[in-house]
Amino acid sequence: MKFPGEAAERIARSLLDVGPGTASDLAERLGLTATAIRRPLAALIESQLVVSSDRAPYGPAPAPRRGRPSQVFSLTQAGRSAFSDATEDLALELLRFVERTQGRTGIEAFAAERANRLVQLIGPANGVSSAASVQLMAETLTTAGYAASVDIAGDDAKTVQLCQHACPVSEAAGEFPALCEAETAALGQALGVHVTRLATIAHGDGVCTTVIPIDARRLANVAQTTNILQTNSNRRAMA
Repeated sequence: MKFPGEAAERIARSLLDVGPGTASDLAERLGLTATAIRRPLAALIESQLVVSSDRAPYGPAPAPRRGRPSQVFSLTQAGRSAFSDATEDLALELLRFVERTQGRTGIEAFAAERANRLVQLIGPANGVSSAASVQLMAETLTTAGYAASVDIAGDDAKTVQLCQHACPVSEAAGEFPALCEAETAALGQALGVHVTRLATIAHGDGVCTTVIPIDARRLANVAQTTNILQTNSNRRAMA
C-alpha cells in the first residue's frame, strides 16, 4: 500500500520509529507547522493507516486536565504493514514450510534459536535489572529494527515498560506465537529477571509492551537517558 503523499509517509515513519504522538509532537519532530501536519494526518486516518485516541496505546494514563485532551496518533496494523517488504513474506513462507515438514517442534526450535541470538546481541545484565540496563537493551533493540523505548510503568518506581514500536517479524509472529514467546523469555534471560509481556503488535496491539522489574535506586538514570535518546530520534526524523 502506498502512502497518500510524501508528507504522510514522513509522519508515518516518525510514528513507526519514535512512537505515537500528538499533532504538536509530530510537527516538532519533523520541523513542520501544525497547519502543515493536519492534511496529511487526515489522509492517513482516512486511509486507515493511522488512528487517533485520547491517549497513547501504552504507558500510564495521562493526568487529568481541563479542556479537551489532545489526540494521540499511532499507526494501525495496516500502517505498519505498509513498511514491510518481500523479506517478511519470504520468512513467513519458510516458517510455513518448517511447520509442514517438522511440525510445531520445528517452529519452537527455530524460535528458540532466534531468541538465543537476541540474548547474545543484547548481552547479559550481570544479574542486575536496572533502568540503565533496560535502556541499553532498548538501544540495542532499536538498532535491530524494533524502535524501542523505555517508560516508567507506575508510581512505585519498581517497574519500567519496554515499548517496541516496530516488529520486523510481526506478520510471522501473528501466525506463529512461538516467536513472541521465545522473544519474551530472551528478554528476561538477558536481564536476569522475570518479565511480563502485556501486549504485542503481532496480536493487533499498537505496540509490544513488556513490564520489567528494576532496581528502584537506579530509576533516575532512565529519565535522563530517555530524554537524550528522544532528542536524537527527533533530529533523525527531521533529517
